[in-house]
Amino acid sequence: MKKISIIILVLGLLSVLSCKKDETKATLTSTPSASVLNLVSGAQIVLKKSDSAVPVTYSWTASQYGQPLVVTYLVEMDMAGNNFKNAIPVVQVNSLLQSSINTYDLNQKILPMEYDPKNPTPINLEFRVTSTVNSNVPLLYSVVIPQTITPYFVKIVYPILFVPGSYQGWNPGDSTTTIASPKSNGLYEGYIWMGIDNALFKYCQGNSWSTNWGDDGADGTLNPNGANIASGPHGYYKLNVDLPNLKHTFLRTAWSLIGDATPGGWNTDTDMTYDTIAKTWSATLSLTAAGLKFRANHAWDLNYGDDGSNTGKLSSGGANITVAAAGNYTVILNLSQPVYKYQLKKN
Repeated sequence: MKKISIIILVLGLLSVLSCKKDETKATLTSTPSASVLNLVSGAQIVLKKSDSAVPVTYSWTASQYGQPLVVTYLVEMDMAGNNFKNAIPVVQVNSLLQSSINTYDLNQKILPMEYDPKNPTPINLEFRVTSTVNSNVPLLYSVVIPQTITPYFVKIVYPILFVPGSYQGWNPGDSTTTIASPKSNGLYEGYIWMGIDNALFKYCQGNSWSTNWGDDGADGTLNPNGANIASGPHGYYKLNVDLPNLKHTFLRTAWSLIGDATPGGWNTDTDMTYDTIAKTWSATLSLTAAGLKFRANHAWDLNYGDDGSNTGKLSSGGANITVAAAGNYTVILNLSQPVYKYQLKKN
C-alpha cells in the first residue's frame, strides 16, 4: 500500500511539473509584423568607379514574432515591375538591423541588367527585406521600396568553360566557343553553332586539356577525362553544365517569333535566320502594336520574353515583348553572350 502511495505521489509531481513546463513554453504571435526597409542612400544614386570601396548602407526595423528570436534578414532587389521573379541578394545578416555592401560589389550585381553595359543608364529597381526564423515559419516581406541606380562600366568577367570539339578543330584555347556561369555558381549555359553533322565535343576548365570532362555513358553524367560527347545534325546548340553535380544537357535549337504582333499571331511561328558571322538570329517582318516572344523549335518548352518592360534583355519564359507602334521591323536575337538580348529595329 505504501509503494502505491509513493508511485501516485511521484506521478502527481511529474504532472504538476509538466503543466508548469507547458505554461512557460514560448509561443509566436499569430500576427507577426514585417520589417520596414530604409534605403539610407536615398531614392536615386549614381555609382562611381572612384567610390568603389565606399559602402552603400541598408537599414530596417526589427520584425516582430512575439518572442526574442534569432532572425535572418535578407535585402534583395529586382527590376521594377518584375515582382522579384529574378531577385538578387544584396546583403544578409542575423539579428542585426543594418548592413552594407561596397559600391563595387553592388555595381557588379546591377551592371548585367543593362542592355549596353558600356553605356550605363539609370535602372529602376525595387528593394525589400525578408526575415525568417526557421523553415517552419513563413517568410515575412517588407513593403517594397523603389530606388533608381545608375551603375558604371567595368568589364564583367564570368567564369567560363571551354567547349573544344571536332566542329572547331579540337582547340581548347578558343575563347569564341565557351559557355558561362553568369551567377558564378557552377551552373554554366550558352549557345554554340556546330557547323558539322555529328560533331564531337568536351568541356575544359581553362584553355588547356589539363582539366576536362566527357560523358562515358552518354547518359548526361560528366566524367573527368571522359569520352567525347556526340551532338547530332549541324546547328545551333544550347549547352548546360551543372558542374557541382557533374551533369550536362544539350539541345539543338532553331528560333522563331510568335505573338499577336506577328503575321501568324499566337498560332503560327515566323522563322528566324542565323548569321554565323554576327552570331545572331534575325527576321524582317511587319509587326502590329501588340506582343511577341521568341521560342525554340516551334514549341513553348524553351522561350524568352522580357520581364523588364522592354529593356532589351531577355528572361527565360518571360513576359510578352510589347511592340509600341505598327511597322516594318528587323528583329534581332542575340544569344551569343552570357546576358541574352534582343532588338526591335524599325525600318
